[in-house]
Amino acid sequence: MKTSDFDYDLPSEFIAQTPHDPRDQSRLLILDRSSGAIQHSHFNEIGNYLRPGDLLVLNETRVIPARLNARKQTGGRVELLLLRRIDECTWEALVGGKGLKEGRQISVENGPAGHILTVLDGARRLVCFDEPIEGYFDQAGHTPLPPYIHRPLDNPERYQTVYARIPGSAAAPTAGLHFTARLIEELKSQGVRFAHITLHVGLDTFAPVTEDDPREHLIHTEWCELGQEAANTIAQTRQAGGRIVAVGTTSVRTLESAALHSSGTAIIEPFSRPTDLFIIPGYKFCIVDALITNFHLPRSTLIMLVSAFAGREQIMSAYETAKAENYRFFSFGDAMFIV
Repeated sequence: MKTSDFDYDLPSEFIAQTPHDPRDQSRLLILDRSSGAIQHSHFNEIGNYLRPGDLLVLNETRVIPARLNARKQTGGRVELLLLRRIDECTWEALVGGKGLKEGRQISVENGPAGHILTVLDGARRLVCFDEPIEGYFDQAGHTPLPPYIHRPLDNPERYQTVYARIPGSAAAPTAGLHFTARLIEELKSQGVRFAHITLHVGLDTFAPVTEDDPREHLIHTEWCELGQEAANTIAQTRQAGGRIVAVGTTSVRTLESAALHSSGTAIIEPFSRPTDLFIIPGYKFCIVDALITNFHLPRSTLIMLVSAFAGREQIMSAYETAKAENYRFFSFGDAMFIV
């Protein structure tokens, strides 16, 4: 297995720059893992491919306005992108600017002062603010968008799922962007159930794998949580013969992490900790039966995950079909339902 096995050509015109309006009007490619058969639909018709008793697992994370402008004491500009909260006043961040060594003082525009606590690899730093930064998000923060999206959003809520509740992500769990409140109610009325988990998405989700052998790649760590209520609902669904449908790769990562850390007699148990689970072809899935996902970047850990679930050849073939049918790719693009 080589990283190049997960590469494909994607002209820039396929990369969606704006979200669908309304959300559930995005296109939907349905891939049957057992036969390789493909169907085409729209997301608001996904109920046609779900059964009463199926369980959709949603990631409730909310994107924080994590992009901040700051100044050094000399007046030089500094750009901060908050990645992960370490403690009440300390964050891991990507920083843009020169001379940002340990001890260097900075001041956030419309926010608190702080200093560089630790220099990490590359542009990463631990930044300690003089007071919690969350109280300044509304006045100082800006919603980060993926690097391949070049148009600003008129409404930052379009980069949030309608069920986003728990702040903590630097990027949205984009498979969930297709859901509307109305569609969720329609699915509930036909007997589809819902469970909620949390995984806070980091920007490493967009980073390509640079090693020739993906097994040598150091996977990024993300904090996730699956509570007792979700664990109970998942167990009930499995015992009743329903399918566990992960909405997005973040839900897959959380579900499989929890299942792998469960005892031998439990289907799944509550889980709350960082996960470094790296799912590549050859992985044996413990809990996920079907997957709703977007179309992912070449050579990324996410295209490797969906290839592990559906087979690399079938995924790469489905991506070529999607291109031939003019599907939209990446965060604001169209969706796949892999069954």
